[in-house]
Amino acid sequence: MNNSQKQQIENALRQYCERVGGQNKAANRLKGVSSALISQVLNNNWENIADTKWRTIARQIDFRPNAWQVIETVDYKLLNSLLIDAQMNNQVYAVVSPAGSGKTETFKQYERSNQNAYMVQCNEFWNRKAFLQELLSAMGRDYTGLTINDMMMEVVRNLKQQEDPILLLDEFDKVTDQVLYFFITLYNQLEDDCAIVMCATDHLEKRIRRGLKLNKKGYKEIFSRIGRKFVELNGLTQQDVMQICHVNGVTEKEDMKQVWKDCEGDLRRVKRKIHAIKINQA
Repeated sequence: MNNSQKQQIENALRQYCERVGGQNKAANRLKGVSSALISQVLNNNWENIADTKWRTIARQIDFRPNAWQVIETVDYKLLNSLLIDAQMNNQVYAVVSPAGSGKTETFKQYERSNQNAYMVQCNEFWNRKAFLQELLSAMGRDYTGLTINDMMMEVVRNLKQQEDPILLLDEFDKVTDQVLYFFITLYNQLEDDCAIVMCATDHLEKRIRRGLKLNKKGYKEIFSRIGRKFVELNGLTQQDVMQICHVNGVTEKEDMKQVWKDCEGDLRRVKRKIHAIKINQA
């Protein structure tokens, strides 16, 4: 890794620290990155920093030279405006859309661009402890030695102290019922103090509605707290795909039409097809 790349990572890390509230909070959010290492990077003490550490930092702060260019699709604008409304007015929403529609990238962009926005990308193997650890890590808080009860109290206490915080719970359809019930606790403890937006595929809506029919514990409370409604995104439009092609180096009309024809409304397929076209053109 050359000095020019390191300088770019340093600049990106400096901006990241400013956004999350300082070096200590940044260290708590970044796995395998200590506060001392951050200080070394920001103070140009680079001699003893291995390339692997530079890559670890770059990956976690989403710094990628020559990265894939993101555009504001129709769904991006819709979801972003909903997030702004939620954060300004402490609202709670559940958003559903197909896989590959750009939900996660919109969440990431919003978290990067706004104060007191915390994104958690959920996993199906999490228990309650793992979920709270990830949430505290996203908030830049140290959870070492804390019990589940302590962690929940730490989450609530810190969010209540902030101005218009928002929790972005991505892929929330993956979590177990035990973690899903945490949403009720978070809502009850943070109502009117914190916005919560969960995002998932339509599996979440089907799961909630099935739970309602079966009268499963907690599901009526969850449905009530999201306003008894799921916000559905529209999916990729042809114009979206044309713009994505253009900003990522595919400008021939026939190539762009082929990307649209093959993508099936999935941004991952768009990205793969654009890559294939550029490889063939090289």
